[in-house]
Amino acid sequence: MSAAGQTEPRSFGVEEEYLILDRITGEPQDRAAALLWSDAELERRADREFFCSQIETATPICTTGAEADQSLADFRARAGEAAAAQGTRIVGTGLPPVGGEVAGTITPKPRYREIAEMLRHAAAHQYVSGTHVHVEVPDRDAGVAAIAAISRWSPALLALTANSPIWDGEPTGFASWRHMLMLSWPLAGFPHGFTTGDEYATGVERLVSAGVIIDAGMLTWVARLSEQYPTVELRIADAQLDHTQAVSFALLVRGIVERSLSEWSAGQPVTWPARADMIDGALWMAARDGLSGTLIDPATAETLPARDLVRRMAAYAAPGLERTGDTARVTEYLEHRLAVGSPAQEQLDRFASAGIAGLMELYAG
Repeated sequence: MSAAGQTEPRSFGVEEEYLILDRITGEPQDRAAALLWSDAELERRADREFFCSQIETATPICTTGAEADQSLADFRARAGEAAAAQGTRIVGTGLPPVGGEVAGTITPKPRYREIAEMLRHAAAHQYVSGTHVHVEVPDRDAGVAAIAAISRWSPALLALTANSPIWDGEPTGFASWRHMLMLSWPLAGFPHGFTTGDEYATGVERLVSAGVIIDAGMLTWVARLSEQYPTVELRIADAQLDHTQAVSFALLVRGIVERSLSEWSAGQPVTWPARADMIDGALWMAARDGLSGTLIDPATAETLPARDLVRRMAAYAAPGLERTGDTARVTEYLEHRLAVGSPAQEQLDRFASAGIAGLMELYAG
């Protein structure tokens, strides 16, 4: 039996955001509406994002990696063909490598306009594109327990998926510059200190009533409870070059949640492994260095080689991964990432050898 009394694998889903870039120059193109309106199936399966140069899709509710793989592969192929017909490319990267200095065009939806008005100039360059993972939880108390457990591994999770090292045509020195841009939102980093679903709800209500955010949908923490689904939503990852990597990452997250809820349902109290400042500081370091250097284990305040924290995390997730049959796939994913580095390193290597043209080839897959 799975954690919290489940007899079936815990369901999950993956949301992918994509940038629409010129096939040659790599600059953002305001083609989201034209792209989706060109194909009824694309319009059904995707939506426009904050800028007119972004779209988003989501898998259906999945219980296996194969289901998520199929959904994202089909969408990327279909959207890629439609984009090519318009001289653009659908790209899984956290930020456009060039053109970010130009203020983005806000998608003409009332909500987005309200957010842009609130953010003022902070909204101008938010080309941020991510991979969001939803994992089923039985209730919001369980969701808070899962978020607390995830916090320890958040630096490793960010380092594994950092994929936005280049901005305005230059390396930033950061593996995830997207993470740095997200820090300009009213709420950023990791939520902290909640021990029950009611505490979480009260905290969010206070943020809304104080005017810090418009509503709960504007929570830009890297992890949160979904307001639409009975899930924990991890928003820490940049958009990924390869959809199979995004799905493998999602399975890893599910394994962590599965382990944490097994312990929580057995009566362990919700505990936070570290203070908020340690967690957020460790995330900042992970955004800078990715897998290329050291990471901080927030629970122990140790600075250690990135691979060591990743392997601690894998050991923690192991019982959950075994329960869902994902051990082999996730192990292969982690070993691949440790061998070649974060996706950001792939971008940096290609940019160093072939410039923007090389990046566009890399994005094409």
